[in-house]
Amino acid sequence: MRIILSNPVAKRVAQREIENAPHGFICTLAEPPRNLNQNAALWAMLSDIAEQVDWYGQRLTKDEWKDVFSASLKRQKVVPGIDGGFVVCGRSTSQMSKSEFSELLEIAASFGSEKNVKFGGSYDC
Repeated sequence: MRIILSNPVAKRVAQREIENAPHGFICTLAEPPRNLNQNAALWAMLSDIAEQVDWYGQRLTKDEWKDVFSASLKRQKVVPGIDGGFVVCGRSTSQMSKSEFSELLEIAASFGSEKNVKFGGSYDC
């Protein structure tokens, strides 16, 4: 069962369900996940950055920029790959909470600003 704690009634329902749950059940409280507006804003920013920023002599794809920014957000670990190169170990952006995703958007926007990226539109998140 999933209950969104959006009002006092929902909170009371959650409390009742917890009280009536059998021993051994698991209750998880979590921030809401990222939303579609945040996701759309990120991909729009990534497009603008991919089109305008040269990164150490290379043009990165939107997906590669997403990896760069999410690695920055999570201070992810980089390990050598099996056949050479490197692998970034970390979480997918689809698993991020709304607040984590907001931080990711701020990182991308700040980076783009530092690199004089002309962002194409307003990002309504």
